[in-house]
Parts: sequence; C-alpha cells; structure tokens
Amino acid sequence: MKSDADRTNYGFIDITHKGRVIQTSVGSVQYEKTFCGLRSNENFPNKIASIPSGYAHRPDLISNLWLETPGLWWFLCERNNIFDIFEQMNVSDRIYLPV
Repeated sequence: MKSDADRTNYGFIDITHKGRVIQTSVGSVQYEKTFCGLRSNENFPNKIASIPSGYAHRPDLISNLWLETPGLWWFLCERNNIFDIFEQMNVSDRIYLPV
C-alpha cells in the first residue's frame, strides 16, 4: 500500500462520488501534465470516423476496430473529450481517430 507521500508524488487526489471518498489520479496536476496534449486534436494527425451500428457506447470495441487493441479506449475518450459514453458515443456520431 502506498503511503500518503507516495500518493502525492503520483498525483492522487480525493474525490467524492455518491457519498464516498475515492482516490484517483484523474484530474490531478500530474495527470494534466502527462495527458494535456491528448485533448488537443491540433497536436496530432487524425482522421474523422463515424461510430458504426453495434458500436455505440463501446469505446473498447471502437478502439479494437480502428486501433487494433481494446486497451486504448481511454485514449479515444480523451482525444474526443468524451466523459459520458452513453450520451456522447451514439451511432453515427463523429469521432477523431489517430492516424
């Protein structure tokens, strides 16, 4: 288990979700320093694609289809500023894909 000093070094922050305190690195200063460029599509070459039927709300399947690995689902969400896959990843929605 990491000590409080280790958690600070890794950029962990406390957030409250549904009345419970959860530690996460998402939204921390370290996270923003590491991933700040992912949100800007101007910094990366990309192509625009439409979400096909059967792939709505499934960033893992979209990642597997176009990036050949389901593990980069988070990258697609970051690049496209998607915070709620059920509202923002519908059939025929346009998304940016890295080239």
